[in-house]
Amino acid sequence: MSKPLNECIVPMYPTIQALDVDGLDAGEHKFWFAVATDAIGHPQTLPVRVFKGARPGKKIMITAGIHGDEQNGILTAQQLARELIGRVNAGVVIIVPTVNLSGIARHSRDFHSAAPDSSTSNLNRVFPGNPTGDEASRFAHSLWKNLLQPNADLAIDLHSQTSGAAYPLYAFADYRLEDAICMARLLNPDVILNDPGDPGILETVYNRAEIPSITIEVGIGRYSDLSMVERAVQGLLNILRSYDLIDGEVVSQAQPCKEGEQIMSIRASQGGFVISHVQLLEEVSEGQRVATQYNSFGDEIEHYYAPSEGVVISHNVESVRAPGSLIVRLIK
Repeated sequence: MSKPLNECIVPMYPTIQALDVDGLDAGEHKFWFAVATDAIGHPQTLPVRVFKGARPGKKIMITAGIHGDEQNGILTAQQLARELIGRVNAGVVIIVPTVNLSGIARHSRDFHSAAPDSSTSNLNRVFPGNPTGDEASRFAHSLWKNLLQPNADLAIDLHSQTSGAAYPLYAFADYRLEDAICMARLLNPDVILNDPGDPGILETVYNRAEIPSITIEVGIGRYSDLSMVERAVQGLLNILRSYDLIDGEVVSQAQPCKEGEQIMSIRASQGGFVISHVQLLEEVSEGQRVATQYNSFGDEIEHYYAPSEGVVISHNVESVRAPGSLIVRLIK
């Protein structure tokens, strides 16, 4: 059923500058969150969906689109919201599906500032932000202080591999945190990395604020992978069932996933066209050839080999590889 153009572009939901879900009535809510202004003073507004149960329970914050070219995470958040209509009985689920507005609009990983003296920024390296920093830092600070931190007992950040490469369903979890391990395993993923975290990453900032968090990678970068999106949605529903926010039986994984703590990235030593010889989740042995590189004439110029035994968790799907670009990533 079609709607008038203006209603599709700017649905008439309340605009807020801060959110306190504890003050909301039970039920389902939609808001525009005014996170910042743009270079001409117009508000930059993020859609926020809140599903609040009638009974007390955990507050689970779900974000997506911090990297603008990682669209399967966004599709996962949106589909999850559709699945939750009328189903949340306890606690609160908050979904922010499109965080990095400037990056998403450009199909770009980075946050793009209009400031003439600024370059692009990886938004997932500047949290919790800085109220007196550059545009990306101020954006992250407003998001963290006014929306994310105050409304989360647990948190999940949805990503995918970046453009040009593929991932399986893959979770990052800090194994020092019981809830992080629990959520990662309930996802029923292919791979979990024991990830103590790096500064500036949203998952790390949550964990250091005593809000257990995981990062979920939903398959390939940029291009839609609806089967992977469906798996991620079902995993998220499994997490919500386990924490008693929605009804239903918790589903156990049929086969154990790969869990590891060491990542090995094989990168291009020079520019050229790379053909990968491995598949996701393939077990490789030390010294196994994983890719071949060609120059513009089609001549073989380089072979790439596994530095150790491991399991393939990423490989290039775009053949053009600049020097230093990822070719294959292994977990051990």
